[in-house]
Amino acid sequence: MFFKKKEFEIVSPMKGRLISIKDVPDDTFREEMIGKGVAILPDGNEIYAPASGTITTVFPTAHAIGLTTKDGIDLLIHIGLDTVNLKGEGFAVKVQTGEEVQAGDLLLVADFEKIRQAGYRLESPLIICNPEVCKKIVYSDPAFVNPGDVVMKFLK
Repeated sequence: MFFKKKEFEIVSPMKGRLISIKDVPDDTFREEMIGKGVAILPDGNEIYAPASGTITTVFPTAHAIGLTTKDGIDLLIHIGLDTVNLKGEGFAVKVQTGEEVQAGDLLLVADFEKIRQAGYRLESPLIICNPEVCKKIVYSDPAFVNPGDVVMKFLK
């Protein structure tokens, strides 16, 4: 019996410039210690759900949100680099752990100007934390993206 491979899409959670995770100036992300993914240099303050699923984690410092898709993919949306040190300043979370969301739902509003002025980098990784469940991951080419534009596809 043959089973057809399913292709799934992850969309951009924000407006900005899509870059390779290898270009992120943070070893944890660049060396894919947390998982595989892309990053976005934001050009707007709203962060949206990159896929439909359940919010699994809202970090107490509001700098990152975890989401598990209906297909079992664990995503991490990390806003800026080392922004955990801001202790929630500049972030307004719009969801809570356990909440069901649809791709495109507003998750968070970030004051990127305040974050930048505090001396933090704005590169915002979008990571598949359990890439081993994907048969293949395809990344979109670096480009300017809007929320909802496809940034990763994977086969499961």
